[in-house]
Amino acid sequence: MSVDLRELRWAITASRHRSLRQAAEALHVRQSTLSRMLRSLEDRLGVVLFERTNGGTHPTPQGQEFLDSARRIVSDIEEITIRLKTQSRGESGRLTIGVHASLSVGNLRATLIEHHQRFPDVVMHLVDGSSDHLISGLANCEIDIAFLVEGHAKWSERSLNVWSERVVVALPEQHVLVERDPIEWKDLMDAKLLLPQRGPGVELAELLLAKLGFAERCNMTRHDVALDRLLTLVGAGCGALLALEGATSVSYPGVIFREIYDAGGPARVGFRAHWRKESGNPSLKRFLDLLYQRYPDLSGAT
Repeated sequence: MSVDLRELRWAITASRHRSLRQAAEALHVRQSTLSRMLRSLEDRLGVVLFERTNGGTHPTPQGQEFLDSARRIVSDIEEITIRLKTQSRGESGRLTIGVHASLSVGNLRATLIEHHQRFPDVVMHLVDGSSDHLISGLANCEIDIAFLVEGHAKWSERSLNVWSERVVVALPEQHVLVERDPIEWKDLMDAKLLLPQRGPGVELAELLLAKLGFAERCNMTRHDVALDRLLTLVGAGCGALLALEGATSVSYPGVIFREIYDAGGPARVGFRAHWRKESGNPSLKRFLDLLYQRYPDLSGAT
């Protein structure tokens, strides 16, 4: 014995109006059609669902129990139907994003905020890590999209050039370089530097060595901790820290930020977004639409 969704909805409507005539009008069917359906449903269930009197139609105790369950079933089906439709349109669901730099300020933070404002029902799950870790997550379908320093990711599928960030150095407030403005790469030659193994630490170290041209005199210590912990070490006088401008919005006791300059002005590093060509996540399509609006692809690629 089976009961279809239409029968549940018609029975609920009949109980709401307490009149078969009014219920039939609300359903845009004939009263006789509604009455036959209810009789057929009662016969198959083996119970009387409604008492029919001159004063109207009222649920029996068994009918009330049936209707309570019917309302829950219809509500659940409608809820999952709406959820699946919004997920298929990318308006809800889950989007896993690999991040490679601080979100305190900058373009990535602004992009995530705008996406959340457009699609508040999409849950954004952030994953932090090195370039290799995030690329591995992309390849294994654990991450939908990752933002990495340009030129370092070994990724052959889809990517988009997005933004750039200025390179800064975090200094202990008593450091000799605090009074030097601007700071050039050569000024860091004899500095004790802290570098994170997470995020763009590896890329910043490579950039420093490329600018200086040699590595033997560079005093660099790598730490596998988050950026805030490294900035605490800077404030304690344990060394200077290479970072990106996204780290500068939060104040840390004893820490002074200074920009690093190239010959042409403030040193910058570019970022690219990377994703799989055959992603099955509709939320990624919506996110990519936003990225292309904010950062149009001028390369001519599709």
